Amino acid sequence: MTSYYAGCDIGSTTGKTVIINDAGEVVSSAMIDSTIDPEVTAIEVLSRAIGTVNGLEDMKELDYIVGTGYGRIELSFAHKNISEITCHAAGANSVDPLIRTVIDIGGQDCKAIALGDGGNVIDFVMNDKCAAGTGRFFEAVSRAFQMSLNDFSQLSLDSTKPIPISSQCSVFAESEIISLISQRKKPADIAAGVQLSVAKRLLTLARRIGVKERLTVTGGCAKNVGLIKALREGIDIEVVELPFDAQLIGALGAAILARRDGVQPARRT
Repeated sequence: MTSYYAGCDIGSTTGKTVIINDAGEVVSSAMIDSTIDPEVTAIEVLSRAIGTVNGLEDMKELDYIVGTGYGRIELSFAHKNISEITCHAAGANSVDPLIRTVIDIGGQDCKAIALGDGGNVIDFVMNDKCAAGTGRFFEAVSRAFQMSLNDFSQLSLDSTKPIPISSQCSVFAESEIISLISQRKKPADIAAGVQLSVAKRLLTLARRIGVKERLTVTGGCAKNVGLIKALREGIDIEVVELPFDAQLIGALGAAILARRDGVQPARRT
């Protein structure tokens, strides 16, 4: 009989889950917008993933569940909750064992994580005091440009002369951006300035842990191609795109740790 293990990553903006089997293979995943109740979000996203796996009917048939992310403590049904730092490290290592630095950009914070062999966390630093550079910040900026997040991420690629953004505070930075837009500055140059400003902030964070080859970005902002380009231009080491959805890396790591900790666990009744 096949065993199944789930990782459930409940962030401030999205809920993600990954289900793996006893061979460690990913059999299902899902992602939804977060609700105000982390447990409601988790149940819904798990239900969606379970619904695509033949032979699985509900959460009681999962052998082990690990919760991670902003809302992990609220998941009463999880067998265990583990910090997103450990889960992102495990997830990144599972798809690229040579990764040594992870920058995780969440909805409301950023983290730089130093990895050792086997995905062990050697050190980490977190910026959770300011929203600048987080998913929420990019959502606000894209609204200022009156475009989708995806369109904004592409906009800076057309820049010929980035306009520096001097404000370090997300609120003031947003006001500065709106002012530049009203002055009819070239949108691509403003966007490039935003991406460069955030990239510098992230690299400063990473250097505090002694950034090493190879570096990757996880979280939804890893899909921001303008930001990844700015990061690559700002550092002399390789910035790697993982062969797995970067927004699901935390959930993947949680699922891997669920399989590790849930060998022949007692099933829930």
